[in-house]
Amino acid sequence: MEHLTIATVAETNPDFRRVLWTGEHSQLVIMTIPPDGEIGQEVHPDTDQILTFVSGVGEARINGETQEVAQGDLVCVPAGAEHNFVNTGPNPLVLYTVYGPPEHADGAVHHTKEEADEAEESGQDEPPA
Repeated sequence: MEHLTIATVAETNPDFRRVLWTGEHSQLVIMTIPPDGEIGQEVHPDTDQILTFVSGVGEARINGETQEVAQGDLVCVPAGAEHNFVNTGPNPLVLYTVYGPPEHADGAVHHTKEEADEAEESGQDEPPA
């Protein structure tokens, strides 16, 4: 069995969002945000989120404040905080994030932001009940 680190798994992910694991109280997701891309302004009313950046550069925009992010940075977003993460560099912004409780459907894979937005709008990206 091949041993991979979460950073390696995240770096080789071609998809905008991929749910790797879902538990009863938390969820592990990897994301690849293309150059000039973003997660999109959002609020998770009842979900905390911890993001760790694997590669690339970008901006964390949380409750009207902006800070630069790069490889090795960790950002915590408390439930109810308005937030967005924007790729400001020439290469993909790669990260993994932990949601508590789960935010997305177990096993969800969204190849693009548009596909992720469509799944959310249609209700197909609901976390397990």
